[in-house]
Amino acid sequence: MSEEAVVLVTGVSGYLGSHVAKLLLEEGYKVRGTVRSLENEAKLEPLKNLVPDAKFPLELVAADLTKDEGWDKAVEGCSGIMHVASPFPDVTNKVVAEEELIGPAKDGSLRLLKAAAAHANTVKRVVLTSSFASVCGEPVPEPDKEYNEESWTDAESPTIDAYTKSKAIAEKAAWDFVKELPDDQKFELAVINPTLILGPALTEGHKNATSVSFMVQIVNKVYPGVPRVQMPICDVRDVAKAHLKALTMPEAVNNRHIICTDSVWVKDISMAVAKEFKPQGYSIATGQFPYFACWLLGLFNKGMKNTILPRIGKTIKIDNKRMVEVLGVEPTAIDCTINDMVYSLVDLGIARKAKKYKQAGSRAEVPAVNGEVEEDKKEEKESEDKPEEEGEKKELEPEDKEKKEGKEIKEDKPEQKEDNKDKEEAAKEEKKEETESEK
Repeated sequence: MSEEAVVLVTGVSGYLGSHVAKLLLEEGYKVRGTVRSLENEAKLEPLKNLVPDAKFPLELVAADLTKDEGWDKAVEGCSGIMHVASPFPDVTNKVVAEEELIGPAKDGSLRLLKAAAAHANTVKRVVLTSSFASVCGEPVPEPDKEYNEESWTDAESPTIDAYTKSKAIAEKAAWDFVKELPDDQKFELAVINPTLILGPALTEGHKNATSVSFMVQIVNKVYPGVPRVQMPICDVRDVAKAHLKALTMPEAVNNRHIICTDSVWVKDISMAVAKEFKPQGYSIATGQFPYFACWLLGLFNKGMKNTILPRIGKTIKIDNKRMVEVLGVEPTAIDCTINDMVYSLVDLGIARKAKKYKQAGSRAEVPAVNGEVEEDKKEEKESEDKPEEEGEKKELEPEDKEKKEGKEIKEDKPEQKEDNKDKEEAAKEEKKEETESEK
């Protein structure tokens, strides 16, 4: 695919969508991104600055997954499409009705795919962002099973949640739609199935992303401990790379691709954050909640009851060979993913900034927010130049104390003593007069 061809990225303002657009722009592609509205300039400005020196500026168009309007115009003239946009509500403290998710997920994807079919003379390939939820959606994974691209979530299972059901149904609908297209409307389809996506955020607008909220809770110590739960994770930059490879490689066509670094205990994620950020003044909870505490919390928290509690102590095995061997995407080191994410959240003002926070370590390729990075460096340098505070002064060795005291005694000449005596008496007299005048 020519780098000068137009590639459409749906949901370009999202956590993943912005990374996909950024990578394409860096590679020299012409990128058109969809947003729900072009009215919010504050939200759009950071997107225009994702790659300031891009060969082609990012083009933005309005299109909403819940509406028919705008999709024909969005797809027109595009040779490739990255369908990243997807509804993903906050399910932490509520049960989301299936109709709130399945309709927008399935119908929204079909709106986009129908527009692609109508422009099959230019559209050659669509890369659909699905989820690992459509591979394994059960709260409790099957023991000893290694999940791969052949695995499918049973959308009729009574134990899966609404989000998982919506992802499985939407992906199946996409495969069925492309399969049934007449030859003159056909285009190629490749699917990306990422696990929990972590890694740096690119704009302050990503604060509501589920992955970001998860990490903010750890950094801000929202809870005094963590559940004994294992989560398969991946780096957002690896997912973006997988999208680009799926758009350009012949081997990606008609295939699903699980993107996963590894399955990691939540405690290990907290420990990684603590290792890097505790010395910078952050208090990170690394202790594990006992099962009873999670059960008790589940009485008031639907997310804990439905999502976390069934997974406590359970492990999950995932085969990521296709990601590595076919797409050629090597997983980013977990510590790098976690540290880069936390640094970005603090720099963007999404997570709190501790007083000892250092502008050091692995950076997340995000600009300073309102000049805070540069200002903090300036303040840090000034504090280094200032004399140490009283409590931080280095205690003198006995020899140095004697030398210092001897020097002071030697320098305290008789005439200076007399002077000091006169000054003290004058000060006492002055204070006495002031007291009497107040009376």
